[in-house]
Amino acid sequence: MTQNIATLNLTDAQLAAVDAALTELETQLAGLIALPATQKRGLRKMGEKSEAFCRQALRVLEQNPQLVPPNVLAADAIGDLAAIDKLRPRMTRLSRLSERASDTDIALGSDVMTTALQVYGLLKLTGAGEGLEAMRRDLGTRFERGPKMAPPKAA
Repeated sequence: MTQNIATLNLTDAQLAAVDAALTELETQLAGLIALPATQKRGLRKMGEKSEAFCRQALRVLEQNPQLVPPNVLAADAIGDLAAIDKLRPRMTRLSRLSERASDTDIALGSDVMTTALQVYGLLKLTGAGEGLEAMRRDLGTRFERGPKMAPPKAA
């Protein structure tokens, strides 16, 4: 069974252009941060329902600034919401591109694996007669199983 789900032939010029574009993205988006997992887990999240609430609360704040004491960072929150509105469409495009790249990686790997398994199968059938038995054994190490773990003994 042959398989060719994906074919991707990138020239050196295309790769150089992609690398330059990625460098430019990294430069332009240098303000993006990375949070440790523990901090992410501890943060309040703004889901869809919460977002509507937040937008409404900030609209009230903008229209009635006298309601809020000066220690509430209203301008920062309003700026953060505006940044979210600017960033999200780009995140969507990047996510789609990343998903397509990942799917292509999987498809290319599957194509390679399918062919490699066919080659291995042919070596098993005809390798000894062609002086390729050592190569077949080397390839066969991929399928070797390690020693089975003994079941844990009850105390």
